Amino acid sequence: MGQSSSTISGSNRNNNSIHRTKYKSTAIIAPIQAEEKSDDNDINVTLFDSPDIISELPDECLACIFQSLGSGDRKRCSLVCQRWFTIEGQSRHRLSLDARSDLFLLIPSLFSRFDSVSKLALKCERRSTSIGDDALILISLKCRNLTRLKLRACRELTDSGITVFAKNCKGLKKLSCGSCTFGAIGMNAVLDHCAHLEELSVKRLRGITDGAAAQLIGPGLASAALKTICLKELYNGQCFGPVIAGSKNLKTLKLFRCSGAWDELLESISDRVNSCLTEVHLERLQVSDRGLSSISNCINLEILHLVKTPECTNLGLISIADRCKLLRKLHIDGWKTNRIGDEGLIAIANRCPNLQELVLIGVNPTTSSLGLLASNCRNLERLALCGSESIGDAEISCIATKCVALRKLCIKGCPVSDHGMEALAGGCPNLVKVKVKKCRGVTCEGADWLRASRGSLAVNLDTGSMEPLEASTSDGGVLENAGEFASVVSQLTVGGVPSSSRSSRSALAKARLGFLAGRSFVVCTLRRLSSTSNNHNTSASNQR
Repeated sequence: MGQSSSTISGSNRNNNSIHRTKYKSTAIIAPIQAEEKSDDNDINVTLFDSPDIISELPDECLACIFQSLGSGDRKRCSLVCQRWFTIEGQSRHRLSLDARSDLFLLIPSLFSRFDSVSKLALKCERRSTSIGDDALILISLKCRNLTRLKLRACRELTDSGITVFAKNCKGLKKLSCGSCTFGAIGMNAVLDHCAHLEELSVKRLRGITDGAAAQLIGPGLASAALKTICLKELYNGQCFGPVIAGSKNLKTLKLFRCSGAWDELLESISDRVNSCLTEVHLERLQVSDRGLSSISNCINLEILHLVKTPECTNLGLISIADRCKLLRKLHIDGWKTNRIGDEGLIAIANRCPNLQELVLIGVNPTTSSLGLLASNCRNLERLALCGSESIGDAEISCIATKCVALRKLCIKGCPVSDHGMEALAGGCPNLVKVKVKKCRGVTCEGADWLRASRGSLAVNLDTGSMEPLEASTSDGGVLENAGEFASVVSQLTVGGVPSSSRSSRSALAKARLGFLAGRSFVVCTLRRLSSTSNNHNTSASNQR
């Protein structure tokens, strides 16, 4: 095929000579300009008698070049000639298709051209009718090399279609399905026939029945290969308990917004997967300290995310610290419940010396826990403090003094002022990036001063624009000087934020009260000015 394609491109070379003069390289133009006596024939010989190096490249080299290009550039390259069209199709391993019902007619031609596809995404719009079982079965017959499949909103697929697909694509290694309507039968078929399945991600699977009558899923032949299981927004995610417990090589478990109580399930699986599990994500889940105590049996745990789990307290975090000594990343979103604080963080600081990344959202640590974290966790490189009422200038000074290895710091929605930025200027010698967002006490001047003090430090300041102030005047107008008044209030707030946390909160509260009072004053003043102006205009017109 390569020889015939090269012959076609060579025969068209002279016919397209006029067009190719537009793309002359600089190296060829230079000697032509130097020879003043050269005529047109010499120019043609110089330009077009040079060998076509690209046509001599093997197909494998062109395929490597195409694989390094983006999707748009690949499409353009495929239109150059028949040879490039063929090679681009044969070298494409990833394909994303609009999975509407009319795709069925195009499947034979598509997969005869893209016959090496191993990663396939089928996505359908919510209001459209998706492909059905016939289309998926036909794809499984045409795509024998398929290892990754993503299904999104394919609501016409049933358990029967998924079962046949699983039998035809036994080499599948990753399956991700969301907003589909097949159920436990189809999922069990995948686990039974795809023995090499390593990653399973399920989101809003409509076909799983709720309640005690729900059919259990797994473990199947895939249990020996499964390394990652992710469940999102499932009404009865507990039916995946057998496959979770039966996956002896499971390393990552992610549970997001799944209804039902999970403590009992975590207890049942902790004894079976405790040797391999290294990463656990729990988000908006009904789990308590009892579940955290079960997870603490996973002694090789390195990454733990607790996001909006209000029943988890310091006791659960202490159990994690007691047994999971290899913990590297800890993310806690306390949801402002104040059930996790200094006590749990102190336990982490004392027993998890390998901590490298700590993210605290809605948690209120003090210098007691921050000081121990900085002193004991000598490898702490990334720290994020968001929505913490207790993080003030004193706490930032503590971090600047003791966090020697810190490289990236993020502060969001905390009562920190320019004094905290001054403390960072002289501390954290390895710091390369600071991000400050919605901290009213930090001004642009303070951020600029920090940049000037440490030239290699990247400082990203986002003050967060205040909502525009609207006044209900008689004519329905909007307060025009709201922006100017807001800037004045922000300047007053910055000047009034001291280093301690309590005084910072009181200053912010006073500033807000003053801001509201000032807003009412401005509105009343504008109303009076407006009425005075109207009266003056009326009297002037009467005099005329």
